[in-house]
Amino acid sequence: MGKEAHVRAVLAAGADEGRLRYEAAKLVFRGRERRVFEGEALAGLRAEGVDLVLADGSRFALGERAANSWVEAILNPKTRLDKIGVKAGMRCAVIGVDDATFTTELGEKGAVPVPELKDLDLLFYAADSQAELGRIPDLIPALAPGGALWVVSRKGKAAPLKDVEVMAAAKAAGLVDNKVVGFSDTLTALRFVRRRT
Repeated sequence: MGKEAHVRAVLAAGADEGRLRYEAAKLVFRGRERRVFEGEALAGLRAEGVDLVLADGSRFALGERAANSWVEAILNPKTRLDKIGVKAGMRCAVIGVDDATFTTELGEKGAVPVPELKDLDLLFYAADSQAELGRIPDLIPALAPGGALWVVSRKGKAAPLKDVEVMAAAKAAGLVDNKVVGFSDTLTALRFVRRRT
């Protein structure tokens, strides 16, 4: 998820007003004209008072706190494992997720990928059909008391399942959703935990 705000801007062409959005590795401004800033344009990014200032001098009035937050997010982007909440020592299992580097990333982060489905802090499960969603109730006992099930599915118009279908299946199994993360360019992930009683 990116950051987005309605801003006043000062650009080379003059003052403008519109929507500023940060999408991984680029800023998109939609005012009188659409402008995209990436690469070198973001290299000298800084906050000056209430403004987010780019290398070319373009300024976007966000407010002091927001400007600093945007600079931090752009210059030090979170990895997908940071967004997911993976921490060193967590017991994790991956079932069916088609991502060549994911298990390696887990190990590099200090998580402990395990083959047995028992006492898991995080379970990543690929589901792109109603039949695969039907397996969710069988996976819940594998979670540690505070563990989370991440259901990873294809995203976009060609996705065989909608998020609402995934949420309905997990809810029917007694889980609640509490986070969504763009897992990759083609996959999305929804986090589910046991309902608190």
